[in-house]
Amino acid sequence: SPPPTAAPLSTPLLPTAVLRADPSRSPEPPRQARREVAAMDEEYDVIVLGTGLKECILSGLLSVDGLKVLHMDRNDYYGGDSTSLNLNQLWKKFRGEDKPPAHLGSSKDYNVDMVPKFMMANGTLVRTLIHTNVTKYLSFKAVDGSFVFSKGKIHKVPATDMEALKSPLMGLFEKRRARNFFIYVQNYDEADPKTHQGLDLTTLTTKELIAKYGLVDDTVDFIGHALALHRDDRHLNEPALDTVKRMKLYSESLARFQGGSPYIYPLYGLGELPQVSVFSVCYTFIVILHVHVTKMLICYNAFLCYRVLHV
Repeated sequence: SPPPTAAPLSTPLLPTAVLRADPSRSPEPPRQARREVAAMDEEYDVIVLGTGLKECILSGLLSVDGLKVLHMDRNDYYGGDSTSLNLNQLWKKFRGEDKPPAHLGSSKDYNVDMVPKFMMANGTLVRTLIHTNVTKYLSFKAVDGSFVFSKGKIHKVPATDMEALKSPLMGLFEKRRARNFFIYVQNYDEADPKTHQGLDLTTLTTKELIAKYGLVDDTVDFIGHALALHRDDRHLNEPALDTVKRMKLYSESLARFQGGSPYIYPLYGLGELPQVSVFSVCYTFIVILHVHVTKMLICYNAFLCYRVLHV
């Protein structure tokens, strides 16, 4: 079946839980970026090894600054440890030279992330992508929902007022108390003392802040782990400002695309981000994949320079 239609990041997203690769897409770089290994005889200002996200951003920035950049990777795909692999690449990585069984279908129907991570819809990374105008090269999908395990059952984290009203995670009176706390968090502005209600969140702990609203332990756990996304309970004895900021980010991300959760995901996997970071910025630098560097000569002059001797 054809891949789901993706929406540009600048438009509202329809929530979906299906992420499937476009069979027409290829992991190979654009034609203008490919060069033969013979081009290694040329001289370069900078040689960047690896095509992870930070390396690709570095190559793009250096190229924009007028430097001649050679970008190399020993793998035959982009992304380094956080790449997205098709079925053949995945099979080769973990099974050696064996080919995947035919009943699994076309290799290009798969995009498997080595380090899968959701992104907050209003987080720093997404806002950076929008600011640098690379989102026209990317397509995202909103994640259908966020869930918590409580008292032996799985519950959806409410994403709307109606879901919050029906949710069994809190009793009726507890929901009223929690609502007052959520209103305080929503209205809180670090730069506006009027919204602080006389509380200094840089010294007041999270436990002390929540205690002012009389919330029970189960609600405290829900707020700390399902909304603020803390991994443990250390935040309870730390200044409440960080927890409040995390909750505001959750709320803002949830409202941004009006999905069932605050999370979005690149339609074709996180491996898209390094490629987009490079090819949306500059089209003149040289990228060579599947090349192993065996020896380098380091020379110290006015500037530190590296030259690859053998590949």
